Amino acid sequence: MWWGGLSLVTGLLCLGVVGPESLKGWQAVASAEAGQGLDGAPMVLVPAGPFTMGSDEGFPNERPVHTVMLDAYYIDQYEVTLSRYRKFLEEAKQESPPTWDDEAAVTVGDRPAIGMRWGAAVAYCRWAGKRLPTEAEWEKAARGTDGRRYPWGEMQPFIDIANYNRGLWVSEAITLAPVTSGLEGMSVRHGLKEGGKSPFGLSHMAGNAAEWVADWYGRDYYQKSPAQNPTGPATGEKRVIRGGSWADLPVALRVTARLSAEPDFEDRTIGFRCAMNGTK
Repeated sequence: MWWGGLSLVTGLLCLGVVGPESLKGWQAVASAEAGQGLDGAPMVLVPAGPFTMGSDEGFPNERPVHTVMLDAYYIDQYEVTLSRYRKFLEEAKQESPPTWDDEAAVTVGDRPAIGMRWGAAVAYCRWAGKRLPTEAEWEKAARGTDGRRYPWGEMQPFIDIANYNRGLWVSEAITLAPVTSGLEGMSVRHGLKEGGKSPFGLSHMAGNAAEWVADWYGRDYYQKSPAQNPTGPATGEKRVIRGGSWADLPVALRVTARLSAEPDFEDRTIGFRCAMNGTK
């Protein structure tokens, strides 16, 4: 249905009736209906419905366990890659992170982009016609609806399930794994046919790069969060980070683990993925 509307706006653009920004807006709407952002990254639809959020066995900021109802949404199947982030830096004329390695972005561009501030992650998602996922959206995409501890289930991580506990930084090519890597068929001996994928088919929701999400961090937010589409506290000093990284121990890889940092924090362990609203 949207192709006709897009063609109309294209025609109006040619006639000078509308400007490029109007066309970009129509493209974003078209992409939302198709479940794909303007960066072309593959996305997964997470259907509307409830899921179990939090853990009574984890740290105090993960309590209490509560049921959350979310509308349908799309979320990137993979972490944003170096190559896609490089395109964003060039086209949007953005400042690169202090740890940015342009050679790595060319030679190993399928690794996750890392080292950006929270605001830079937001800017990328907007450039792509998307947004950062909320903390609740991230957890549902990682956990599914059965209350599991890790994206793949209850079992502790193994090196062919997640990229974690790598110790001293070496280089992007060695320490970070390709966003599509090492999952299918590698963990059959552990009873997992698709390695570390989440129930919705997302990769590296535990380990590799930790991920910025949209919410302000509130230590006791779960005690008062709304039951439908929570978006975190209205204000705060830190933003939430989820998923654990290549440098973390298994405790940080649990789907309920909540870390946080000031929005201006930059680190080689932190990347992100984007989301967008689903169809009603």
